[in-house]
Amino acid sequence: MVRYKKSEEKRKQILFAAFQALSELGYDSVTLQTIADHAGVSKGVVHYYFDSKEAVLVELLEWLTGKISAKEQAAVREQQTAAGKLAAYIDSAFPGPAKNRTFYRVYLDFLSRASRIPVYREINQRFYDNCARISTEVLTLGQQEGIFAEELSPDTTAPVIRAIIDGCLIQWLMTDNDKLHAVFKESCYTAIMKVLSV
Repeated sequence: MVRYKKSEEKRKQILFAAFQALSELGYDSVTLQTIADHAGVSKGVVHYYFDSKEAVLVELLEWLTGKISAKEQAAVREQQTAAGKLAAYIDSAFPGPAKNRTFYRVYLDFLSRASRIPVYREINQRFYDNCARISTEVLTLGQQEGIFAEELSPDTTAPVIRAIIDGCLIQWLMTDNDKLHAVFKESCYTAIMKVLSV
């Protein structure tokens, strides 16, 4: 039992190191050696847990998107109203400049390859499916409460909600200005409310 726990901790340490390396260096510059250096272990230790750089990165994308989804779902679950759920969803997606910058630098690297690498596309689709479930929950509750337009379909509206969130965060990232983070977060909320409101 202790051995399993230690190996899982080491695996997570390597994944976190890969995340840091990707954020700092970019996809093409990351090697198993740079991952090992960031983890403070030998390249052999990384090889013990992962067969290749690709194996590390596939698991990293799965781990990252799963972690983000779980955090967003937990935040939304704590709220009782549609407006509260939407605000919690956006708050969770905008945790702060440093976290958003690190995540989106890595995530955009993966997205740029998802159209050509099926496993990345599949992992990302699962992430977007989870996002759609959250958006659908917010929308349908708001329709029941009478604050969101009844004619909106979850199938077509849910992806738009995530598109606005990702779009605002990417636009903020390109400004390279931490002070604008709150401005883009507020704009995101306003834009989604315009899409949803009666």
